[in-house]
Amino acid sequence: MDTERPNSVKKRLLYTTRDDRNNLLLVANNLILHLHPVSVPASALRFTYTWGLGGASAVLLMMLIFTGLMLMFRYDARVNYAYLSIQQIESTVTFGSLVRGIHHWSANLLVVTVFLHLVRILFTAGYKQGRTANWLIGIALLLLVLSANFTGYLLPWDQLAYWAITVSTTLLGYIPLVGIGIRNLLLGGPAVGQGALSNFYAFHVVVIPMLLASISLYHFWKVRKNGGISQPLPKAGDRPERRLTTIPHLVQREAAVALLVIAGVVIFAMLRPAPLGELANPYQSPNPAKAAWYFLGLQELLLHMHPLSAIGIVGLVLGMVSFLPYFDKDYQDIGIYFRSKAGRWATLLGAGLAVVIVPLLVAADEYWIDLPGWFPGLPTWVTGGLIPFIATVAFLGLIYALLRRFVHGDGRRANHSEATLGLVVFMVASLVVLTVIGIWFRGENMALIL
Repeated sequence: MDTERPNSVKKRLLYTTRDDRNNLLLVANNLILHLHPVSVPASALRFTYTWGLGGASAVLLMMLIFTGLMLMFRYDARVNYAYLSIQQIESTVTFGSLVRGIHHWSANLLVVTVFLHLVRILFTAGYKQGRTANWLIGIALLLLVLSANFTGYLLPWDQLAYWAITVSTTLLGYIPLVGIGIRNLLLGGPAVGQGALSNFYAFHVVVIPMLLASISLYHFWKVRKNGGISQPLPKAGDRPERRLTTIPHLVQREAAVALLVIAGVVIFAMLRPAPLGELANPYQSPNPAKAAWYFLGLQELLLHMHPLSAIGIVGLVLGMVSFLPYFDKDYQDIGIYFRSKAGRWATLLGAGLAVVIVPLLVAADEYWIDLPGWFPGLPTWVTGGLIPFIATVAFLGLIYALLRRFVHGDGRRANHSEATLGLVVFMVASLVVLTVIGIWFRGENMALIL
């Protein structure tokens, strides 16, 4: 009978272990390089250029998928049991409160990081030079993230969730022609009930995660096909920029951002568990009844004008941001924060005007402006809708003209690209200001409070 000596067995095991490790390392490297270019410019690794927002968003998405799968084992998507199952997760399931807290705060933080990531792309003109498709994909991902938060908002079935979804779905009904149909299809009927909970649960745990995961992977692949993140075009006579390999330089930075995000969310969830109010009561609405925080900007806008006008303005802003690459084609400023000195001043002026003008207009409409009273002979859709819409569009045109004429930098006036940046920043900042007002400055009966 043949036998192997102990030393030969040890050598074979050692070589087998080394081969397995090498194979695992090769697979990991191939996966990383499938989603990343082989090398990246050294300047692209600066934290102050990217702020790690894309990587942070990817980490948050993975945390949401993992914690969501864990919560599915204990959650019961029936009206009579949903709230009880959340209470059980919070009180009796081991680490249930922590897992739910991580899921809740990761979802809210993901809205912020994806939004800021798009703002960073806007500031650095990262949608130019063949990157239009990825810009549109990024906007689609933001809308999917909002949809994921929106559908998950109802699942606890408490008072906050029930009435926030009731208010939010009422906003959908204002969309012309298809709004009522979309709302009833989403709710499974005319009101929030079992049909709505079942639909929201299916969208939240199956449809939207599949779309988010697949489109995110395609988004990262497109970044790789475009040669990495946007960078300034080389000037004549400049020395070629030093490039660093993705492994280990980029991977190390991504790992550091991932650890910071995970640690931050876990610690925050330990200190502040996810909220859970009283059991939903369809017969007693809270005062005020507010939409989810990421829709409060739209709800605030609806307080000041006809729903069609509010939706038209939101659609105008979304359309302008989506088609920005098609009427801002100056490739020379790609990868440069705020384009130039003039662009920096245009950005600051646009944001400053929004911070000052929007609260003044909100207060004026609350206490002074009364178009129906001033024009009693005109129908409501004119005084509350058409006039505010035309005035808003005209004001946006005025903002653009002022930026082109009065903003200077580097001995010249702001060009089209720089003025457009200032205008978009004004619109985005206005939405943020309206959201802040809706969160902290609206009290009972949605009256302004300090």
